Amino acid sequence: MRSDRIKDYIEKVYGYAVRHTYSREEADELSQEILLTAIRELPKLRDDGRFEPWLWGIAKNVTRSFSRTMGKNRATYSYDIPEDLTYEQNDADGSEDIYDLLRTKIAMLSKIYRDIIILYYYDGLSTKAISEKLCVPEGTVTWRLSEARKKIKKGFDHMNETALRPVRMSINIYGNGDYDGIRKPYPTVYIDDALSQNILFYSYEQPRTTEELSELCGVPAYYIEDSIQNLLSREAVIETGKGKVQTDFVIWSDKYGIYCEENAKKSLAPVMDNILSVLENISEQAMQIDFYKAEKNEADLFCLFAVLAFSYAREKYCTLPYPRFKKRFDGNEWSYLGNTETGKHKRIGIYIQKSANLGSRGGYSHTVFNGISGIAFRAMMYDYYINVCEDLLHDGKTEDIESLANAIKDGYILKREDGSLFVTTPAFDIEQMKRFHSIVEACLIPHIQEYADCVYRFVDGYKKLFPEHLRDDADRLCQNMFLGMLSVVIDCAQKSGRIKMPSKDQYCDVLQQFR
Repeated sequence: MRSDRIKDYIEKVYGYAVRHTYSREEADELSQEILLTAIRELPKLRDDGRFEPWLWGIAKNVTRSFSRTMGKNRATYSYDIPEDLTYEQNDADGSEDIYDLLRTKIAMLSKIYRDIIILYYYDGLSTKAISEKLCVPEGTVTWRLSEARKKIKKGFDHMNETALRPVRMSINIYGNGDYDGIRKPYPTVYIDDALSQNILFYSYEQPRTTEELSELCGVPAYYIEDSIQNLLSREAVIETGKGKVQTDFVIWSDKYGIYCEENAKKSLAPVMDNILSVLENISEQAMQIDFYKAEKNEADLFCLFAVLAFSYAREKYCTLPYPRFKKRFDGNEWSYLGNTETGKHKRIGIYIQKSANLGSRGGYSHTVFNGISGIAFRAMMYDYYINVCEDLLHDGKTEDIESLANAIKDGYILKREDGSLFVTTPAFDIEQMKRFHSIVEACLIPHIQEYADCVYRFVDGYKKLFPEHLRDDADRLCQNMFLGMLSVVIDCAQKSGRIKMPSKDQYCDVLQQFR
């Protein structure tokens, strides 16, 4: 039986209930009582051809019982089946479809309602027996039974299409942690299944009950309940009271990109030309430092100089808060970060990944800046890649042949035709970095407050897009806007031709000595 005919059938039962009651509330309860009793008794029906008389016999008996419970002072009901009620020939053929649909709706109830429906209609227990079995007051059982009937009827009237369009979401983490992917897998592997993704998506903007999530995801409530317990233990959701949960991390969506498109450029307009002049000055002076340039020219190093300058300024002069990450279930400090963006709206930002080694000469860090126009994506180095790069920069050779081979395969080191090895990432030692910072102090810092004021005005509106309970995440992600807004400056300068585009497949990364 098609879904539209099922709905027509349910309306017949409801129409019968209306004619035998005195209020909409009573009709709701009576119609659900008839349907659910039919579910329990349907396996006993041997002759499908007798389905209609059998059903209306049940309706008559249920109505008698229902009228007694409403009180003897209520007006007498008519129990006769109307003579002019037209039956559809194919209704009996669809009885199993109806049974399956109602069973699905029961499965989508949360446990406190589902258990009572099963005990009452399937096991045939009275409300008193259920009260004793579940150790809850009989009044609570009666109330939950009534609520369950209403929820089932609402489920028939409102078929949610979201169940037919599951969401795909990527999940990552940001913060600090030591993971190797095998012995120490990323925390996201525990919550990256399709059901968890959809629960997290639908619980992001507002708290949701198990039943709401069951309807939205099109999955029985007991699966939702099991997944929620896992999400709670993995600190991906929080309980907000009244049986509701809400996602406990930021999920990027197109609304953030739309806000950036509408506000970022005009927010920076008052300082754009001045900041570009400062960056040009910094780039010109930085090229005079004798650091390892990886054979890159000034145009290819311009973005690197810019992000290093603003990273330094953010660390020393940014007043936006950056709350500390709380310690997670695995002992590390981080937060999840989800993404459902379509790619139609560009959310601005410069995304930083950083790794470090404990090399014999003092230690280097590798920092990658992604998200800049014209710059190719690059992953951060493993620590043993950094070890090899450090060896080559100091001695021109390394003893770690296996790590060298892997670093060459991943493009961090090139092997020339003459057999020589070449590190593809620029590198600063401690003294060279000090010289760079002195240039930044002289050129950028006198103008940094006017830039900061523009960023802060932008951030004031941006923060309003985040759910209220994610204030710490919002603060951290908005603090990154101090650097991220620089990407708008660079993009505008490239489009206007004020600065040259970098060479094809250029990266923005750097090795820095830290001890």
